[in-house]
Amino acid sequence: MPLDPTKAVHTWSLFRTMGRFVAPGSAPSGVLTENPSTDGLDLLELPGQLAAHGFASAQLCHFYLPRTDASYLAELRDAFDTAEVDLECFLVDDGDIVHPEHGEQQQCWLDGWIQIAEQLGAPRVRVPAGDQAPTEETLALSARRLRALAAPHPGIRVLTENWKALLVDAEVTRDLLDRLEGEVGLLIDTGNWDGEDKYQQIAAVAGGAECSQVKARDSAPGVLDAEDLTHSLTALHEAGYAGRLSLVYAGTDDDEWGGLEQVHGIVRTAVG
Repeated sequence: MPLDPTKAVHTWSLFRTMGRFVAPGSAPSGVLTENPSTDGLDLLELPGQLAAHGFASAQLCHFYLPRTDASYLAELRDAFDTAEVDLECFLVDDGDIVHPEHGEQQQCWLDGWIQIAEQLGAPRVRVPAGDQAPTEETLALSARRLRALAAPHPGIRVLTENWKALLVDAEVTRDLLDRLEGEVGLLIDTGNWDGEDKYQQIAAVAGGAECSQVKARDSAPGVLDAEDLTHSLTALHEAGYAGRLSLVYAGTDDDEWGGLEQVHGIVRTAVG
């Protein structure tokens, strides 16, 4: 099946452009350092800038939101509508629903962000499956809490990702997806797994994925690893993935817009 040709982006790619902004209260795990800086691009200006650079679709990181009141969310939704940029997926980039002490609290915290995604009009929201090692107990708990997160929100598709300490490989990811029985879907990130069998691992789950993030890192200072990205795209295609390719620029050059254009060029060459 052909891949979706829409020029799409994962907005983590623009972290430096956004002034490394991380909203207070948006990063309870401490993986990201809260940074209320106003030096970068204002979020309300982001949709227009995306459109100006040819992007028609975006996955939006939750920690970029400086406010979550209804009036601001309406303004942000309108900015995406006016720019004619589709908010493909709202990404909640923190939370650990299988934490032994705080998992239930984290589930409630994530539910609040799903409600925000609904107000933004996003058709999908991605939440982490958990940040503890995979065991029978953590997998069962993750499945139960992910299904509990999805159940009250039938108007938005809840996804999880091959990411963090729980979903360490394709076998574990498929196990969790089987337990979810279609009630929660998958976003596949090509940059989250490493190792000699990386592309086989990606292919083993990509066929059932509904969204993607295709990541390009440096193979040398200032040189994007086109070979890795091309192999990842081949794995997606051969697995039958047919969704959008949301570009992730993870290079060292601070010119993120330029880096994204390089990633887009590699993708166009690879998929035709």
